Amino acid sequence: MINILIKDETAPLKSVVLGTGESFGGVPAIEEAYDPKSREHILDGTFPKEEDIINEMEAVASALKKYGVEVYRPEVLSDTNQVFARDIGFVIGDKFIVPNIIDDRASERDGINYLLDQINPEQILRMPEGAYAEGGDVMPWKEKLYIGYSEDEDYNKYKVSRTNRAGVEFLRDQFPNCEFYAFELKKSDDDPKENALHLDCCFQPIGNDQCIIYKGGFKNERDYELVVSHFGQENCLEISKDEMYHMNSNVFSISPEIIISEQGFTRLNDELERRGFKVEKVPYSETAKMEGLLRCSTLPLERAY
Repeated sequence: MINILIKDETAPLKSVVLGTGESFGGVPAIEEAYDPKSREHILDGTFPKEEDIINEMEAVASALKKYGVEVYRPEVLSDTNQVFARDIGFVIGDKFIVPNIIDDRASERDGINYLLDQINPEQILRMPEGAYAEGGDVMPWKEKLYIGYSEDEDYNKYKVSRTNRAGVEFLRDQFPNCEFYAFELKKSDDDPKENALHLDCCFQPIGNDQCIIYKGGFKNERDYELVVSHFGQENCLEISKDEMYHMNSNVFSISPEIIISEQGFTRLNDELERRGFKVEKVPYSETAKMEGLLRCSTLPLERAY
């Protein structure tokens, strides 16, 4: 059996699912794009090649294994983009949540069925019909649970709205002992610089008491201010709109001291090192063209507590 336990974003990582770039389906037709950054690169002729994605993901696998992390990969499905494993399932506490996700991505879940078969069935929760969430929007942080979502008006309007009010309420009901915070995110189907696809595109805790944050990703400024009040201004590493566009908040923590980051994030990486973190720098700029980065590509199963 596979053990699962996730209470936060940074405790020492024991096991994780890392997505795969194999047979990812090549360049989609423009009408098949379901985020604005992918759309941008399809139109520009700069959409990533399968070989480059595979190489970048292998660099991440190597960084994880360097620290003794057990790395699982999805079963490869033909012509299916399975890079972003975070969204097709997620762990909160000792429960694995199987969410409802957009139809364009629903088949991706088949790639982790072999893992679900190895988890105690009593630890698996399946979202009811009408409740939607993707793992990039769901962020356990010690006694808190942060969730990015869209109210019905935005959820029904934007293709990039991935977690709805019903998904939020399902999680609230399942985890009544968590301090619960749900934030509406700014959405755009056309402009990647005005779109927070998931919560981890504009916010992520790091270390023991710090976070990376982009104010403009929150639809309501009061939500940004609330998060800052939780961490303290001095512990918030603020990023710019351009850095958000390049996915600077979407790093991934192996432990409170060790962070995997894209090698081109010069200012961010320098600041992380100044704050005492060890930064494992990997190439991930091609994968980032699909509006996801390191947190998006990883589905943590167990951390040490």
